[in-house]
Amino acid sequence: HPTWNASPMTDSADARDWRDDIFDALRAAGIKQVAYVPDAGHKKLIERVHAANDMRAVSVTTEEDAVACLAGAWLGGEKGALLMQSSGVGNTINMLSLMTTCRFPMPMFVTMRGEWGEFNSWQMPMGGKTQAHFELAGVKCFRCERAEDVAETVQAAIDQAYNGDCMTAVLLAQKMIGAKKFAVGSFGDNKQ
Repeated sequence: HPTWNASPMTDSADARDWRDDIFDALRAAGIKQVAYVPDAGHKKLIERVHAANDMRAVSVTTEEDAVACLAGAWLGGEKGALLMQSSGVGNTINMLSLMTTCRFPMPMFVTMRGEWGEFNSWQMPMGGKTQAHFELAGVKCFRCERAEDVAETVQAAIDQAYNGDCMTAVLLAQKMIGAKKFAVGSFGDNKQ
C-alpha cells in the first residue's frame, strides 16, 4: 500500500499545533460529541477527543452518518461538531437539509484537499468546489490559511453555529495542513 505523508507548514518547530486550538475551542464551548470520518489531517485532534473524559469521539463510515449522529446529539441535549476532509463534503449535501430545516446548529471542521501541492487528481474537483457546495446548502464558511488564525476563527464559527442555530464550516487550507506526498518505494519497487 502507498505511504501518505503530510508536511505541515509551520514557521518553527515550537509553533503551537492548530489541532490543539480546535480541541481547546471545542472543550470551552461544551461540545460533548465529535463525529468524524478518519482523516490524517485531523489525526491528532481525533486522538485528543478520544482521550478526553468529557467528550465522545464517534467514528462513522460516511459523512452523512455524522450529520445524523449530530442531529441526534442535539435532540438529546448535547452539542456536537463534525470533522471531515473536503472530499467528503459532497456526501453531506442531502443530510444538511435536515440541519437547515430543523435549525440544528453544527460546526464543521474540514481539512482541504485538491489545493496546494495536491498530487491526487481525484481530490481536485471537490476540493475546488467545497465552499460553493457548502454555501449553496446554507452553511456559513470560514477559511484558515495560517495556523495562527485557527483559534480565533474556530471560536467565531462555533459561536455563530450555536448562537444562530445554523451550520458553519471552517475550511483548513491544504497549504496550512501540508500537502500529502506519495512515497514511491512503498510498493516494494524501491528500498527505503
